[in-house]
Amino acid sequence: MQERAPELGRAFNFAGKVALISGGGRGIGAGISKRFAEAGASVVVGYARAEAAAQEVVGRILGAGGKAQAVRADVSRAEDADRLISQTLERFGRLDVLVNNAGIYPLATLLEMADHEWEQVLAVNLTGTHNCTQRAARAMIELSARRDDGESSGSIINISSIEAASTAFAHSHYTAAKAGVEQYTRNAALELGGEGIRVNAVAPGLIDRPGLARAWPDGVKRWQSRVPLGRLGTPEDIADACLFLASPLARWITGITLAVDGGILTAPAF
Repeated sequence: MQERAPELGRAFNFAGKVALISGGGRGIGAGISKRFAEAGASVVVGYARAEAAAQEVVGRILGAGGKAQAVRADVSRAEDADRLISQTLERFGRLDVLVNNAGIYPLATLLEMADHEWEQVLAVNLTGTHNCTQRAARAMIELSARRDDGESSGSIINISSIEAASTAFAHSHYTAAKAGVEQYTRNAALELGGEGIRVNAVAPGLIDRPGLARAWPDGVKRWQSRVPLGRLGTPEDIADACLFLASPLARWITGITLAVDGGILTAPAF
């Protein structure tokens, strides 16, 4: 049956919806958490260690009249992913959007990388994505079976990186993990589409953060000289892409990776 096109004025209205953002207390995750709250969603801010940052994001959402809760979870651990989903359901009674943003980004050259460094990056960035996706999808399917409102089951968005399609020195573990996230996204879209769940990925470029220009002036300068749109990205740039992919405007989009990178992947090699 053909799905009716949504009213444009309500396309980004997430009132009554629940969005879970893993790694939602800092950086890109904080931007995504706050943006979904601005759109009316109740937000669960997942965090592994940065409790103060997560609670600050929750405080801002509550202060603006929204609904939010922070939940501690190391998504690389299956039992933590179970708790993250169960506490979301206990607090808000439903789950409509999952954004798998939790990740780590250490530096280690291939020849010097310790075994535990490889394992940790794959565990958080890739296994964590699977742990949360599997459990969220199960919950979305069960909740959808109880409803009779004709809504789709849910939307899952995985935060990848442009490094999934490029290279970076001392990032072999990270690039491998993010390439895995993108292939996992496509396969999850295939398997979950019949259940009414759309699965997509967003691949950020270089995102600005406090102190980045001072800590890495040469890298920032090189980026700005090559990127077609002439600037670094912001957490809100990534958040808005997530809002679109979670919205009914993206109702016939699944299994894609949307690069949000100012056009850097189009930059010529010479």
